[in-house]
Amino acid sequence: MSQDDVPSPIDLRRLEDARQWEQSAMATRPWRAALFALFCDQIVAHSLSITRVLELGSGPGFLAAHLLGRLPEISYVALDFSPAMHSLARTRLGEALCTRVRFVERSFKEDGWWTGLGTFQCVVTNQAVHELRHKRHAPRLHAQVLSLIEPGGCYLMCDHFSGEGGMTDNNLYMTKREHEDALTSAGFGPPQVIGTVDTLIMYRATVASDERAGA
Repeated sequence: MSQDDVPSPIDLRRLEDARQWEQSAMATRPWRAALFALFCDQIVAHSLSITRVLELGSGPGFLAAHLLGRLPEISYVALDFSPAMHSLARTRLGEALCTRVRFVERSFKEDGWWTGLGTFQCVVTNQAVHELRHKRHAPRLHAQVLSLIEPGGCYLMCDHFSGEGGMTDNNLYMTKREHEDALTSAGFGPPQVIGTVDTLIMYRATVASDERAGA
C-alpha cells in the first residue's frame, strides 16, 4: 500500500467544479436519498435528545436540507473547506433554514479545525472521509470527532468501502473491517452497521462515557 496521498481530480473550492459536482451527485447516485433518510431515522431513534448537529464535509447542503427540513428542533454546524460549496448550500437551504445553520469554512485535514465549535450530541458525515485523500488519516480524524461529541452522543459516518462490491482504490478507501477498526481505535464503542447502499456503508458509533479521546 502506498503512503502517498491520492490527488483529487477536481478542486471543489472552485465554483465551477463545485457546481458540476452538485449537479451530477444526485443524478449519478439517486439512491443517496435513501442514505439521507437513514441519517434522519438514526437521529430520531437515538436515546439522547439530539438538538445540536455537526456535519463534516457539508458540501452543497443535500444532507443538511433533508435533516433540517424534517427535524425542526435541531441546530446545525456545516463545516466545509470550500466557500463555493457553502454558497451553493445557502441557496439550497433558503433563508428560513439558514437561520438554524452556522457555516464554518475549515478543512478537517488541518490541525485545530475543531477549535471553537463546541460540543454536539451528533456528528454526521456522508461521502467525505475519503477526502482525507488517504485512508491512513481516518483514525486520527475519528479521534478528533470523538472529542466533540457529548457523552451518550453518536457519530453517523457514511463513506465508500473497498473490496467485494465496493471501490477498487485500496489507498483512498477502506475495507469494511478497516472502517470498523479505525472507529474503535479512535475510542468509540463497537460500531454498528446501519446499512449499505451501492458502494457506501453507514456506521453508528457511540460515546459511552465522558472518557473521550483528545484531539
